[in-house]
Amino acid sequence: MAHPGFANKRCFLTGAASGIGRATALQLAAEGAQLFLTDRDAEGLEKTVAEARALGAEVPEYRALDVSDYDAVRAFAADIHQRHPAMDIVMNIAGVSAWGTVSTLSHEHWKSMVDINLMGPIHVIEAFVPPMVAAGTGGHIVNVSSAAGLVALPWHAAYSASKYGLRGMSEVLRFDLARHRIGVSVVVPGAVKTPLVQTVQIAGVDRDDPRVKKWTDRFSGHAVSPERAAECILKGVRRNRFLIYTSFDIRALYMFKRVAWWPYSVAMRQANVLFTKALRPAGRR
Repeated sequence: MAHPGFANKRCFLTGAASGIGRATALQLAAEGAQLFLTDRDAEGLEKTVAEARALGAEVPEYRALDVSDYDAVRAFAADIHQRHPAMDIVMNIAGVSAWGTVSTLSHEHWKSMVDINLMGPIHVIEAFVPPMVAAGTGGHIVNVSSAAGLVALPWHAAYSASKYGLRGMSEVLRFDLARHRIGVSVVVPGAVKTPLVQTVQIAGVDRDDPRVKKWTDRFSGHAVSPERAAECILKGVRRNRFLIYTSFDIRALYMFKRVAWWPYSVAMRQANVLFTKALRPAGRR
């Protein structure tokens, strides 16, 4: 179920062009895993493939595609399974983020969060898990959710819709797939220094306003490196952990929510007020 080592394991990763996906792919490469990679950023994907091969890893198949496109995922999976045995490890890392209130988020924001962050992993699971089950050799699935899949972060309603969904699905699959010796882990990162943090869309807010920038920079200042996040993920898979944290603050916040709901509610209301003030500088509605 959990893998003591990753040497010669067939690992399929989404989001491999940058951030946590790239860092995880390269750590797996260094451990001698066989990589099957995808990302919608073709140029970034090529770079990761070249770096993984430079580390001595085999990358038998890779393809630029959007995980929200079920037909594209299914076609890539069919090509892989025609030429290779079932995967040992499947990692859903690709994701997008937008913050905003119900009044500022566009329908497209809501739709892209669910299509990419939730339906994307579902497409991958539909295409790759049945062959793993049929092979009968066990394995592991990793779904990258978020702190926003555990707690009610301000202005994260659309993002949380997708990330809570992913965590809920992962919990069910952990028990559904246990009899096949397939472990399931869900990663719940807080801030990580990735392009996602730098480019997150904040609906109705000018990110270049110096007062807004001060707060987004402060948020980034708490971020851990993608390499650190990747280390936590691989360690969590080795130990067959269900929830994999990449920083202590999120573990503490989730514990606070579970044991002290009323103080947590007060704290989150206060966080919302502060967040809204910070992102709505004077003179903006």
